[in-house]
Amino acid sequence: MRRTLLGMSQEKLGEALGLTFQQVQKYERGANRVGASRLFEISHILDVPVSFFFEEMGVADAARGGAPGLAENQETLERDPLTKRETLELVRAYYRITDPRVRKRLFELAKAVAGASDSD
Repeated sequence: MRRTLLGMSQEKLGEALGLTFQQVQKYERGANRVGASRLFEISHILDVPVSFFFEEMGVADAARGGAPGLAENQETLERDPLTKRETLELVRAYYRITDPRVRKRLFELAKAVAGASDSD
């Protein structure tokens, strides 16, 4: 099985895009550029915002891109924890827990740990 992103294999993503998994790999490695419309399509298939793909891009990197306002938008996105890849992966993992009692206990644990770190 090929590498997966958010639970989807490169083959499945390729099928959804009408591409081979090798073409998806070239996008992933940066060998082929991803156009804006293709990136938008990929974000819909993976059910993530387009900003998901730019999470690791710093404000300085965005500013070098030359697009007016991009650095400011990136800074806003970096402050919003709901746009982070980590948040999306955490939420998806949480909802893969099938036992509602276990899920509730994990939820309570996370709140308790967050509360403990607030008081430090």
